Amino acid sequence: MKPNRFVWTFTVSRESIDVNDHVNNVAYVRWMQEVAIRHTRSVGADVLSAAAGLTWVVRSHAIEYRMPAVEHDEIQVSTWVDSVERVSSVRRYEFHRTKDQVLLASGQTQWVCLNRETGRPVAIPDRLMKRYFES
Repeated sequence: MKPNRFVWTFTVSRESIDVNDHVNNVAYVRWMQEVAIRHTRSVGADVLSAAAGLTWVVRSHAIEYRMPAVEHDEIQVSTWVDSVERVSSVRRYEFHRTKDQVLLASGQTQWVCLNRETGRPVAIPDRLMKRYFES
């Protein structure tokens, strides 16, 4: 199955800028989480997860920075679920500056599916993961 890509475009605000006058690395982690949530909502997986008593947590993040972004840059971040294991999935991200399509950063997050009551990892239901892929 082919991953269903989700795209979010935003403008860099002052609070994302560090002492070097470019986007702070922590902002990228925040944006990765935000775009993952937006993607999940867009495919209805948030509702399915809640109904099944499931929640997701991050096991790890990895980011490769290529070019700096600055205040007022318009950034387009795309995300997709790249792989799925029994209780976890890997989501990938690419950050491009919209005016010239320069790749600013790329990254990935490993998400783990948990039972909301017990906090223990559980198998990801097929019906849930199918929401992230084109049929």
